[in-house]
Amino acid sequence: MRRREQREHIFKLLFMTEFNSEEEMNEQLSLYFDSLEELAEKDQEYMREKYNHVLEHLDEIDALLNETSKGWKTKRMSRVDLTALRLAVYELKFDKNVPTGVAINEAVELAKNFGGDTSGSFVNGILGKIAKDEDTKDEDTKEDVKVESEEKTE
Repeated sequence: MRRREQREHIFKLLFMTEFNSEEEMNEQLSLYFDSLEELAEKDQEYMREKYNHVLEHLDEIDALLNETSKGWKTKRMSRVDLTALRLAVYELKFDKNVPTGVAINEAVELAKNFGGDTSGSFVNGILGKIAKDEDTKDEDTKEDVKVESEEKTE
């Protein structure tokens, strides 16, 4: 199974958490995976693991979304948009195997496919700001390291 397909399944699982209790989700996960034909064990393991990792970082992800999206707190966002954003922010901040452009493009596509008319641009705008802020932080960190190494050589 390709990463795009896996990502869509993870998106659907995360979306389901909006409608099911934590206790119910264990059974829902099993039912969902049982419904997928010819699902390889490694694909199921990857999807379950990434789903759990997103949930582990949910408070931090939501805090970043609330900080970034002026006037659109997570409680006001559509559930589709919020789910696409959560998955993408996880990939941007915690999954270094996913390039920034891929995380953003895939989230925009999920939002377009499952959300409303403006979902794609909404998701793109928020993720673009987060990615820009992350790039700025990375540049600041690189500058600090460069200055420290220059001071040590003097």
